[in-house]
Amino acid sequence: MSMNIESIQRISTGKLADFNRLRKAALDLATQVSIGRTAFMEAYGVDSEIAYKQQSMRDGHIMYHAHIGMNGIDATAASLARIHRHLHAAGFRLDRAGFALDRRMGLPRQMRAAAAAETGPMLVGNDDWNALAQAAPVQPHLGDFMIGQPASVANTLQALRIGCTTIGNLSQYFTFEAPGWSDTAETAAQTCQAMVLLAAFRDQGAMLHSYLEDGYGALFRNCASVAAWAMLERYIAEELIGARLSHCIGGLTRDPVKRAGWVLALHRIHQGQQVGSMIYGDTLSFGQEFEHNRALTAEYLLWDILVQIHAPSGHAVLPLPVTEAIRIPSADEIIEAQLFGRRIEAAARRLYPHVDFSAAQAFADTVLREGSDIFNNALVGLRDSGVDTRNPLQLLFVLKNMGPQRFEQAFAADLDPTRSIATDMHGLAQQVIDDYRPMFTGVGFRKRVRGKRLLVASSDVHEQAAGALAQLLGEAGAEVEYLGAENNPADLIAAIMRQPADALLLSTHNGMALEYAQQLKRLLDDAGISLPVIMGGVLNQKTENRELPIPVIEELRALGMHPAAALPALTRLLEFKS
Repeated sequence: MSMNIESIQRISTGKLADFNRLRKAALDLATQVSIGRTAFMEAYGVDSEIAYKQQSMRDGHIMYHAHIGMNGIDATAASLARIHRHLHAAGFRLDRAGFALDRRMGLPRQMRAAAAAETGPMLVGNDDWNALAQAAPVQPHLGDFMIGQPASVANTLQALRIGCTTIGNLSQYFTFEAPGWSDTAETAAQTCQAMVLLAAFRDQGAMLHSYLEDGYGALFRNCASVAAWAMLERYIAEELIGARLSHCIGGLTRDPVKRAGWVLALHRIHQGQQVGSMIYGDTLSFGQEFEHNRALTAEYLLWDILVQIHAPSGHAVLPLPVTEAIRIPSADEIIEAQLFGRRIEAAARRLYPHVDFSAAQAFADTVLREGSDIFNNALVGLRDSGVDTRNPLQLLFVLKNMGPQRFEQAFAADLDPTRSIATDMHGLAQQVIDDYRPMFTGVGFRKRVRGKRLLVASSDVHEQAAGALAQLLGEAGAEVEYLGAENNPADLIAAIMRQPADALLLSTHNGMALEYAQQLKRLLDDAGISLPVIMGGVLNQKTENRELPIPVIEELRALGMHPAAALPALTRLLEFKS
């Protein structure tokens, strides 16, 4: 049942620090910090977010989450205050807010200036951090680029000082890389120490947030693997380290039955003690048409609220702004979505007595049964391969180096394919491949790309589209090297230097397209490399004087890049001289 033993042993021979020494150092740091008080804590008379959540669960109060990602801290704080004022005036409460911080926040402070700027604010001094906690009586949630990154310890200490008591994101450790960083052993050590810090403050309400679909949950093929992974994260965080883990899911799950089922399944994974962070909105189904997006929001939000009425779990619900798929939403768009959510809640309360949750319960039963087998297979297989499964540092390091595909191949291979439930993300990726296959396998396109060597890569963790593209190009007859996710410009140059290519196809992340392209162009010129670079994804750029990222398609063209906003445009761009 275990994967190749020698393969795991090679992974586990990295030069890791001694966990017990790391733990002692983290506990020493814990004595030097105390949890601050946010404006939210003062307004509602609580000492932590979990205390508020537990009271809300008892009262039947549905909690609401908003995600805010303006470019600078001043704009972010002003937007939060504006959202709070409007909702308060309408008689509603925004319970918590997450902040889409610049990805450079994951780096040690001295390395941040050299990396490409991305969407979201940079928190530099204490005033910036305090602004998140004091701008409005809305509890700050720091889930991105905190824990799981090279700066995990420093960021966790700062978050605790301002009164943020739900900090993440453990799942990001396994899939996200800080820009320009490659020391996995140090990231694992920082992540372990940050979790120990939260364990030290567990009795004061500190919780470790983990958004499963920011990690391997986005890349697994099977829902049972996601359940097994949630069990593994709980085992590491709670049983080995003693921190309190709070799981999130939803952004890549569009089936309402699965969304409700995951809440029920997570409750059992956490042995009836679950206090969740939030259920993310269904970003998987969103597109360019705003009315279509509004209808989708109504559907998923109705079920998210219904299951909180049925089985309160502490998860805040998230009404997504209809613009989510094309740009960072403005404060007014967030307000509109929040008000829409309250109308859906009123409908949910009327419908609840007539709703049957048996399908959601059946989903939970299936993924828990199969997930338990995978979880047990993993612990036995890793232990038989020489991994110390009581050492959280070694487990983190080995599991990250395995990757999601190898994990499933090793420990989930015996699942009955006729009974197993595919993840919605995997299903969508297969649908994209099937829908676009005729375009890529047509005689004209095959003739253009046959025998051409193409590099396909993503600049960030969102790699499903790039993976589907790599498969389609391979089926069309191209020689494809798929570099995967989290590639820095230097990684791409190194790949081209190893073996020249006819074109580079790059998927980019929100808010970074132009600066990334400029860095890549400089490195290409320095190396004397000339090849077409086709850029897809979200082609916009964070700028100092704008609240939101701006489109940069024309600027990319002026730089010599070839923007492709959709697959049909990409197929037209792949023209090669004879």
